[in-house]
Amino acid sequence: MKKYLNLFDFSQKVNYRTEVLSGLTVALALVPEAIAFAFIAGLSPLTGLYAAFVMGLVTSILGGRPGMISGATGAVAVVIVSLAKDYGVEYVFATVILAGILQVAAGFLRLGKLMRLVPHPVIFGFVNGLAIIIFLSQLDQFKAVDGSWLSGITLYTFLGLVFLTMLVIWGLPKLSKVVPASLVAILLVFGLVFFFNIDTRTIGDIASIQGSFPPFHIPELPFSLETLQIIFPYAAIVAGVGLIESLLTLNIVDEITETRGRGNKEAVAQGTANILSGLFSGMGGCAMIGQSLINTSNGARARLSGIVASLMLLAFVMFGSDLIEKVPMAALTGLMIMVALGTFEWASLRVFKRMPKSDVLVMILVTLVTIFLHNLALAVLVGVVISALVFAWDNALRIRARKHVDEDGIKHYEIYGPLFFGSTTLFAEKFDVQNDPEEVVIDFAESRVVDMSAIEALNKITERYQKVGKKVHLKHLSKDCRRLLKNADDIIEVNVMEDPTYKVAVDKIWPYT
Repeated sequence: MKKYLNLFDFSQKVNYRTEVLSGLTVALALVPEAIAFAFIAGLSPLTGLYAAFVMGLVTSILGGRPGMISGATGAVAVVIVSLAKDYGVEYVFATVILAGILQVAAGFLRLGKLMRLVPHPVIFGFVNGLAIIIFLSQLDQFKAVDGSWLSGITLYTFLGLVFLTMLVIWGLPKLSKVVPASLVAILLVFGLVFFFNIDTRTIGDIASIQGSFPPFHIPELPFSLETLQIIFPYAAIVAGVGLIESLLTLNIVDEITETRGRGNKEAVAQGTANILSGLFSGMGGCAMIGQSLINTSNGARARLSGIVASLMLLAFVMFGSDLIEKVPMAALTGLMIMVALGTFEWASLRVFKRMPKSDVLVMILVTLVTIFLHNLALAVLVGVVISALVFAWDNALRIRARKHVDEDGIKHYEIYGPLFFGSTTLFAEKFDVQNDPEEVVIDFAESRVVDMSAIEALNKITERYQKVGKKVHLKHLSKDCRRLLKNADDIIEVNVMEDPTYKVAVDKIWPYT
């Protein structure tokens, strides 16, 4: 049975060794990612590292999903790159703060429940797309500074170290799980490179990570309506992308850990983290699926691992930059390739033949949009819209009418299936107005009047009967259906037969989501 996690549940059982070692591993993996995403956004490396520290620390303490890791992400970097280029870093900081405010508002408005509208094929497509993006992003490590592919001894050395990392991560858990395999792999490769003086690319070859504590900084820009008009569209997209990626990552970690996080609390935490990130010179971010999977695969389940990862990252920046810059990129590349392989939903390929064609189409489409556009919000939106249209089409075809005439000569139409905008045409075709008796009952015991299109359909059918002098009764309407009819008094006039014993099932919303 799923466990419902309290927001401030620090009383849960904690394996301190696992949490600390996993946090250290995640911190090492965060460094190149944060630097790379800062470069994508056209910002300094420290902007990404500061964001990773603030995002990770705040969400680990306040978030609704213990064990999930947040930081600077590519999804946010892609959104703000044009803003940084056209207006500068101060506008980026202001945008991140405004995005955080929007996310906090979404959390307090309990919009996290909207994730229930995301179908499983969309999640499959989202996860598979992210796995492919993580894998493809590692291919850049096989290129030289001038953009050409590595060759000769340089390539073979790099490949050998990558495969060694992957082999340790794959094989060590089969022998022992005392220490996270990913951390052992990084330390082993680091030791080989250091003691045998192997010539290979390191973190320091990408950029220096040396810095101080994140400086508090209020964005220096005009506080005017014109500024708001510039940053608001970017802030809205950053907030949306951040929430979608964070809540989908939360759902994935929920499945892995067989526990249940709290989406609305996570939204508030993500927003708070972004506000503080913007105030402490960070580029903002959201949940990171790769690092979250590294953390959970190491066995971390509590908040401590995320806190340790954030504090260790800050320690690297302030005190350990000389050492961390010597970590081989091959070790981190092998780690991220294993993350990509573990992220991909291989089960989705096995069920291709058993899945409806529409679900397969949605999954493939979401995957392609994620890969080629790097717009996670658009990918999820496209998947949800197509799934909704398919659902509406399928339900539109399900409306039926059983017909019989009782001993009093009254004809009954027993409707089943929802009456909504998609099914109104088929609904109208069920009635034989000209040949029906003087009195007709339309029974909705197994149906439901859903929207104004359905009201208009009822209006039209009653008009057709009234024109030939026949009377119509509507029977077994639920309370909400009758409320719709009452609100439509100006549209429809009909004799409604109420059944006081008829009740409609009410969807109960879990209060802690």
